[in-house]
Amino acid sequence: MDAADIVASVLVVGVIIVSLLSNVVVLICFLYNPEIRKQVPGLFILNLTFCNLLLSVSNMPLTLVGLITTSYPGGSGFCQFVGFLDTFLTTNSMLSMAALSIDRWVAVVFPLSYHSRIRHRDAVVALAYTWIHSLCFSTVATCRSWVGYHHLYASCTLCNVRAKGAGTHFIIFTVALHSLTFLLTLIVLCVTYWKVLKVARFHCKRIDVITMQTLMLLVDIHPSVRQKCLDEQKRRRQRATKKISTFIGTFVVCFTPHVITRIVELFSPGPISPHWGVLSKCLAYSKAASDPFVYSLLRHQYRKTCNLLANKVLKRGPLNSSSLRMENSAARSDNTTNSRLNSA
Repeated sequence: MDAADIVASVLVVGVIIVSLLSNVVVLICFLYNPEIRKQVPGLFILNLTFCNLLLSVSNMPLTLVGLITTSYPGGSGFCQFVGFLDTFLTTNSMLSMAALSIDRWVAVVFPLSYHSRIRHRDAVVALAYTWIHSLCFSTVATCRSWVGYHHLYASCTLCNVRAKGAGTHFIIFTVALHSLTFLLTLIVLCVTYWKVLKVARFHCKRIDVITMQTLMLLVDIHPSVRQKCLDEQKRRRQRATKKISTFIGTFVVCFTPHVITRIVELFSPGPISPHWGVLSKCLAYSKAASDPFVYSLLRHQYRKTCNLLANKVLKRGPLNSSSLRMENSAARSDNTTNSRLNSA
């Protein structure tokens, strides 16, 4: 092993640890908090978490072994099964992100009719499509023996060396796979979150107008208070942009290098550096470690559940599902009371 392989191995180990811990925490929060289970996005997050966990315990460790031993562990059949999982889980996770973005678009653009437009039955249908879509591509690749150990990525994955006899068929399959997974998901993310950002900015402008009118009426207001209100306006405008940039940015940064390498590999006459291949694969793996923070753990509901679980582990106070339900219902009643007072 040279220095680059050692660095790549350490990176893979770090990704495995973070991915396992963070996705397990998301799964515990989902199982523990009944309010999260009732929400439609929870099903998409559960599916995404399942894919990330399975990827962390199957493909990532074998990539680490491939980096250390420069060969695949087990027989050809075992490597083909792992390659099947690689295609299936990566495709499934991408489509789950697209489904989450559509759900958030409907929730923001159609807030009053959200529950009638997006129901649990609709979420199950969407998840069924993601599974069928992913199974089709991974099954075709496995049945045509297009998966195996690829030295460029030190992984059991789609392998053009095993598909040399297929030629044009393998090229069409690979382009179709990335077009109908990566490119499709990227388009859905950009379109839906752009619409969400437009609505968010529109609401921010309305709030800013009301705030400015109020500040103009309050002649005797202290300058520091006025400045604080203006700073809050600026933070409000930036908050939505940062969130949406995070959703799209992590997807692009993690998956684009690997997809571009895959496409260039099909048409490039010369060899590609294995160090770059492994790095692009590690970046794709890192999406499994970042997803729990991007989609779950930084949200208020998950952070609150994590704090309650931490208190239970540290024995600061009793906690069970019934007490969590009571706290959630109390929070909802408080919000209802506050809204009624504000309307009065």
